Amino acid sequence: MAQAEQAPDVRTVVERRGSERTPIVVRIEYETVDALFSEFTRNINEGGVFIETDTPAELDSIVQLQFQLPGSRQPLKVSGRVVRLTAGAEDELPGMGLEFEDLTDMDRTRIDHLVQRLRGI
Repeated sequence: MAQAEQAPDVRTVVERRGSERTPIVVRIEYETVDALFSEFTRNINEGGVFIETDTPAELDSIVQLQFQLPGSRQPLKVSGRVVRLTAGAEDELPGMGLEFEDLTDMDRTRIDHLVQRLRGI
Protein backbone atom coordinates (compact mmCIF):
# COMPACT_ATOMS: atom_id res chain seq x y z
CA MET A 1 0.00 0.00 0.00
CA ALA A 2 1.35 3.44 -0.84
CA GLN A 3 1.92 5.84 2.04
CA ALA A 4 -1.05 8.04 1.06
CA GLU A 5 -3.36 5.00 0.92
CA GLN A 6 -2.58 3.59 4.36
CA ALA A 7 -5.36 3.49 6.91
CA PRO A 8 -4.89 5.85 9.86
CA ASP A 9 -3.08 4.28 12.79
CA VAL A 10 -5.88 3.90 15.33
CA ARG A 11 -3.32 3.12 18.03
CA THR A 12 -2.49 6.83 18.25
CA VAL A 13 -5.36 6.98 20.75
CA VAL A 14 -2.89 5.59 23.30
CA GLU A 15 -1.40 9.06 23.49
CA ARG A 16 -4.76 10.45 24.69
CA ARG A 17 -4.99 7.96 27.53
CA GLY A 18 -4.82 9.90 30.81
CA SER A 19 -3.72 6.99 32.97
CA GLU A 20 -2.11 3.61 32.59
CA ARG A 21 -4.13 0.49 31.95
CA THR A 22 -4.60 -1.98 34.78
CA PRO A 23 -5.02 -5.67 33.95
CA ILE A 24 -8.41 -7.16 34.79
CA VAL A 25 -10.31 -10.10 33.33
CA VAL A 26 -14.06 -10.03 33.84
CA ARG A 27 -16.93 -11.10 31.62
CA ILE A 28 -18.48 -8.15 29.82
CA GLU A 29 -21.58 -7.99 27.69
CA TYR A 30 -21.81 -5.38 25.02
CA GLU A 31 -24.56 -4.50 22.64
CA THR A 32 -24.29 -2.83 19.26
CA VAL A 33 -27.19 -1.63 17.15
CA ASP A 34 -27.82 -5.13 15.80
CA ALA A 35 -26.11 -7.69 18.06
CA LEU A 36 -25.31 -8.73 21.65
CA PHE A 37 -21.90 -10.15 22.57
CA SER A 38 -20.33 -11.67 25.68
CA GLU A 39 -16.53 -11.44 25.90
CA PHE A 40 -13.81 -10.68 28.45
CA THR A 41 -12.08 -7.47 29.42
CA ARG A 42 -8.28 -7.45 29.49
CA ASN A 43 -7.60 -4.12 31.14
CA ILE A 44 -9.27 -1.04 32.52
CA ASN A 45 -8.39 2.49 33.51
CA GLU A 46 -10.39 5.41 34.82
CA GLY A 47 -11.49 6.37 31.31
CA GLY A 48 -12.17 3.10 29.53
CA VAL A 49 -11.76 -0.61 29.02
CA PHE A 50 -10.20 -3.01 26.51
CA ILE A 51 -12.31 -5.98 25.38
CA GLU A 52 -10.66 -8.97 23.77
CA THR A 53 -12.77 -9.98 20.78
CA ASP A 54 -12.50 -11.25 17.22
CA THR A 55 -15.67 -9.33 16.31
CA PRO A 56 -15.15 -5.72 17.40
CA ALA A 57 -17.68 -3.00 16.78
CA GLU A 58 -16.82 -0.31 14.23
CA LEU A 59 -14.39 2.43 15.16
CA ASP A 60 -16.18 5.44 16.69
CA SER A 61 -19.41 3.49 17.25
CA ILE A 62 -21.24 3.58 20.58
CA VAL A 63 -21.91 0.31 22.38
CA GLN A 64 -23.82 -0.45 25.56
CA LEU A 65 -21.68 -2.21 28.16
CA GLN A 66 -22.63 -4.26 31.18
CA PHE A 67 -20.15 -5.90 33.53
CA GLN A 68 -19.71 -6.80 37.17
CA LEU A 69 -16.91 -5.02 38.97
CA PRO A 70 -15.06 -7.33 41.39
CA GLY A 71 -16.41 -6.80 44.91
CA SER A 72 -19.58 -5.11 43.66
CA ARG A 73 -23.09 -6.50 43.81
CA GLN A 74 -24.54 -4.27 41.10
CA PRO A 75 -23.51 -4.63 37.47
CA LEU A 76 -22.13 -1.51 35.85
CA LYS A 77 -24.17 -0.38 32.84
CA VAL A 78 -22.51 2.30 30.74
CA SER A 79 -22.04 3.44 27.15
CA GLY A 80 -18.66 3.27 25.49
CA ARG A 81 -17.24 4.72 22.29
CA VAL A 82 -14.90 2.48 20.29
CA VAL A 83 -11.65 4.46 20.07
CA ARG A 84 -9.13 1.75 19.21
CA LEU A 85 -9.13 -1.51 17.25
CA THR A 86 -6.40 -4.14 17.29
CA ALA A 87 -6.05 -7.06 14.93
CA GLY A 88 -4.00 -9.25 17.25
CA ALA A 89 -0.71 -8.76 15.39
CA GLU A 90 2.61 -9.20 17.20
CA ASP A 91 2.10 -8.96 20.98
CA GLU A 92 -1.41 -7.46 20.81
CA LEU A 93 -4.63 -9.24 21.58
CA PRO A 94 -7.42 -8.82 19.03
CA GLY A 95 -10.08 -6.48 20.30
CA MET A 96 -11.24 -2.96 20.89
CA GLY A 97 -10.55 -0.15 23.29
CA LEU A 98 -13.59 1.75 24.51
CA GLU A 99 -13.80 5.13 26.16
CA PHE A 100 -16.56 5.40 28.74
CA GLU A 101 -19.33 7.86 27.85
CA ASP A 102 -21.70 9.67 30.18
CA LEU A 103 -20.62 8.00 33.43
CA THR A 104 -22.67 8.91 36.45
CA ASP A 105 -20.69 10.25 39.39
CA MET A 106 -21.43 7.04 41.27
CA ASP A 107 -20.19 4.81 38.42
CA ARG A 108 -17.06 6.94 37.94
CA THR A 109 -16.31 6.59 41.66
CA ARG A 110 -16.85 2.80 41.50
CA ILE A 111 -14.44 2.49 38.57
CA ASP A 112 -11.87 4.82 40.16
CA HIS A 113 -11.93 2.83 43.42
CA LEU A 114 -11.54 -0.46 41.54
CA VAL A 115 -8.58 0.82 39.52
CA GLN A 116 -6.91 2.22 42.63
CA ARG A 117 -7.45 -1.06 44.48
CA LEU A 118 -6.02 -3.08 41.57
CA ARG A 119 -2.97 -0.81 41.46
CA GLY A 120 -2.51 -1.14 45.21
CA ILE A 121 -2.95 2.60 45.81
